[in-house]
Amino acid sequence: MGKILNAVRLAWILSWAALATLLVFFPIILVSMISRTGNLAFSISKIWARLMLAVCFVRAEIVHRERIEPGRSYIIISNHQSLFDILALVTTLGVQFRWVIKRELLRIPLFGYALYAARNIFIDRGNSAKAIASINRGLSRLPAGASVMVFAEGTRSPDGAIHDFKKGGFVMAVTRHIPILPVTVNGSRRVLAKGSTAVRPGSIRVVVGEPIDTSAYREEIIPELIARTKETVTANFDPGFPGRD
Repeated sequence: MGKILNAVRLAWILSWAALATLLVFFPIILVSMISRTGNLAFSISKIWARLMLAVCFVRAEIVHRERIEPGRSYIIISNHQSLFDILALVTTLGVQFRWVIKRELLRIPLFGYALYAARNIFIDRGNSAKAIASINRGLSRLPAGASVMVFAEGTRSPDGAIHDFKKGGFVMAVTRHIPILPVTVNGSRRVLAKGSTAVRPGSIRVVVGEPIDTSAYREEIIPELIARTKETVTANFDPGFPGRD
């Protein structure tokens, strides 16, 4: 019975996902080609994200949004539990941000161009030097006040634990003197775990940590900044945060 229910639920989600994507995909491509900032494309993507959460019967909430200073740029450092992290972060943070994305997505016709035109940052994950150079180029294309979102673990957690943070986002923050905004996502893995197709209704909670000033940090002590940020993200992590079964 459980397998049948999951199959029906997946068919429902895929049908609505296809419709929601068609409704916003071409407007996003169009405004990405016209807009020089990518801000409007990001705003449209929020509509899509809200639709997807509603279709999946998932509620996203945020704690301590007041810690985010309006109009200020941050390097947002988050843990990564599920594909639903993306939807939760887009809909709850209330700020313009761009993603650090693997370069392979540029090869997708139209979609890749739209991501690029929207001022997202593409990196070669297999080459650290090239990745940092790509990040620096991407930062120069960002509109004023936009932040950058980094899943510091590099990929979704396979077991629900928070794993080691990669340094790319921290190098970006230190060299550009941009404050770090630690963010923790709770509950998304119960909605959809890595490697699973079973989407379950539930709740996702995004917790915003205190921003970290990076002006006193130098590249040689970036490991200290990584440790401090991970400590904050981990302190706000609740592996038992419930989704509805």
